[in-house]
Amino acid sequence: MELSRRPSSSLCLGFLFLSLIVPNSIARFVVEKNSLRVTSPERIKGTYDSAIGNFGIPEYGGSMAGAVLYPKDNKKGCKEFDEFGISFRSKPGALPTFVLLDRGDCFFALKVWNAQKAGASAVLVADDIEEALITMDTPEEDVSSAQYIENITIPSALIEKRFSETLKKSLSNGDMVNVNLDWREAVPHPDDRVEYELWTNSNDECGVKCDMLMHFVKDFRGAAQILEKGGYTQFTPHYITWYCPQAFTLSKQCKSQCINHGRYCAPDPEQDFSSGYDGKDVVIENLRQLCVFKVANETKKPWVWWDYVTDFQIRCPMKEKKYNKECADSVIRTLGLDAKKIEKCMGDPNADSDNPVLKEEQDAQIGKGSRGDVTILPTLVVNNRQYRGKLEKGAVLKAICAGFEETTEPAVCLSGEVETNECLENNGGCWQDKIANITACKDTFRGRVCECPLVDGVQFKGDGYSHCEGEIYLFLLSSCGNCGKASVQVSGPGRCKLNNGGCWHESRDGHTFSACLDTDGGKCQCPAGFKGDGVKSCVDIDECKDRKACQCSECHCKNTWGSYDCSCSGDLLYIRDHDTCISKTGTEVRSAWAAFWVILIGLGMAAGGGYLVYKYRLRSYMDSEIRAIMAQYMPLDSQSEVPNHVNDEHA
Repeated sequence: MELSRRPSSSLCLGFLFLSLIVPNSIARFVVEKNSLRVTSPERIKGTYDSAIGNFGIPEYGGSMAGAVLYPKDNKKGCKEFDEFGISFRSKPGALPTFVLLDRGDCFFALKVWNAQKAGASAVLVADDIEEALITMDTPEEDVSSAQYIENITIPSALIEKRFSETLKKSLSNGDMVNVNLDWREAVPHPDDRVEYELWTNSNDECGVKCDMLMHFVKDFRGAAQILEKGGYTQFTPHYITWYCPQAFTLSKQCKSQCINHGRYCAPDPEQDFSSGYDGKDVVIENLRQLCVFKVANETKKPWVWWDYVTDFQIRCPMKEKKYNKECADSVIRTLGLDAKKIEKCMGDPNADSDNPVLKEEQDAQIGKGSRGDVTILPTLVVNNRQYRGKLEKGAVLKAICAGFEETTEPAVCLSGEVETNECLENNGGCWQDKIANITACKDTFRGRVCECPLVDGVQFKGDGYSHCEGEIYLFLLSSCGNCGKASVQVSGPGRCKLNNGGCWHESRDGHTFSACLDTDGGKCQCPAGFKGDGVKSCVDIDECKDRKACQCSECHCKNTWGSYDCSCSGDLLYIRDHDTCISKTGTEVRSAWAAFWVILIGLGMAAGGGYLVYKYRLRSYMDSEIRAIMAQYMPLDSQSEVPNHVNDEHA
């Protein structure tokens, strides 16, 4: 392999690599480009092409601004920069550093790794010949390179020789060269659904690439299923196959590596034709996994493919000699899939005819539109654009999320799964309160946003940059005595949910007490059973001291934290509401209840007697009045007849 010169296919195809050819096409690899815009100095200001590296983590859907630096020593970056005392770490408030390195002498990935360790935020590799841009790829797998490739997290891009010379000249003149890498064009935003496909392989014995692929499938399964179940994405798995030239279909090599009489082949897993598994075993399992997807898709559950592939990797590895039909069938039964439909879909691998499923896969390998031919495993295609970057959950999820139109992205795209960690430095320039440990900074795949947070049911309001407050969310700073700092209190309903409103709180023996009150304007007041300022401390009150509780003679008091326990001597029952002891059988024991009943009965008797007296006197009075009135109109039996004339005295 030529170092830092031409991209590697990264495929271990063994004997068949040169002879197995994708039919009816000449391989066409499309270089994914992004815009690199120079913003200063004025004389070289403009937009230039760059080719995204096939490792690291490009910020799909976003952009990054930085200042270009061309090192005086180690210009090709093939050695660690610490040896030369060079650091690319940006000072606080300064733009990130984009290191410009020359091509040649070592792997592209090694250059980027050395720059990353020295603090670079991105790497631009200057081409050394005038040619069309190519994609910088990872080197062939070996132990030494595998140790750093998987840890590359910064983006990189190859730029044309003529443009790099322009940058170098400007830097040598003492200019500050500022550029902006823009990945927003790398993945289009057509609608509210993203279509993506993964070109994969069931072989688990091809080295670092296979290990990386297996880890990715296991790790990405959860996110993929969330997106698919919500209808946000349409995922399709694909498998690369080759065909054996007609002149070799009867050879031992083609018979062991191909099915359907040489039409569909795969390299020998161990690169040993005399032992272990054959390439045709891989082709058959690839076909089975395609049919698992088709059958699951027919039942409206395409996400089950992720379960099958993950379970097969765990339960049926080649190393344990379980990579076979029996193990695959056990996984299929576990997932409740229709095994007969899958067998029917797979067809006869010994037939001298095309297999419809694999024929469709070979046709799909040929590039269409803006997507090139698929020649590298694994390959991820998002919205018909080949993904460039690390095959890692967070990086891939960012690329998929960038394929949504803004405001249509699902919640998983705004979660910690795709955080950009911009909030770690200076809180992203957003509002924060260090005492209450809350912030308005939120990482998303498009970069950080400053939004006032929702904390334990309390929604803060404001611009998110300079303040977050509101009518019922205002922070009040009050003195904390000699504690050396202020304590934060939040007013309004729900204030006690946020750090207990800055008030005292403590838990012991399964009991929790808090001095925070949602009412009374948001006070800190020690709860019943405690005394103190309610902010720094609340101390337990000893209710048994000075007989403040359990005052009855039969009562025995025991102080507890925040309360007290009262018990009675003998076979007596304590009544807390009345602070007294009574017999469990109901017998009166020097209780206030006895006086209560005596008074009640006495009042009842007095009321009854009063009522009788009142009734007798009222009736007597009424009788006398009625008799007096009637006497004026008619003689009564006890009176003599009165003369019928008017008394002069009453005239």
